[in-house]
Amino acid sequence: MKLLEMFKGQAGEVSSKRVVGVIGALVLFGTMVANSFSAVEIAPSAELVAAVEWVTILCLGFTSVEKFAKGGPKEQE
Repeated sequence: MKLLEMFKGQAGEVSSKRVVGVIGALVLFGTMVANSFSAVEIAPSAELVAAVEWVTILCLGFTSVEKFAKGGPKEQE
C-alpha cells in the first residue's frame, strides 16, 4: 500500500518520528476543526495545543534533517 510507504525510512523500517509527526498533525487539524464548532469554554488550553504543535514540528523536522545528513559524502578507506 502506497500510503504506508511514506512512514518508512531509507532502510525500509517504520520511522517512529514520521508516525508521531503525522499523528500529531492530524490531531492538530482535528482540534482546529472541532474548535470551529464548539464554545470557547470547552476549547483545549493554548499551552496544550502549542506542545502538540512543537512535537509535530520537531518530529517532522528531525526526519528531514536525518534524511539529508545520511546522504553526505562517504569516508574514504
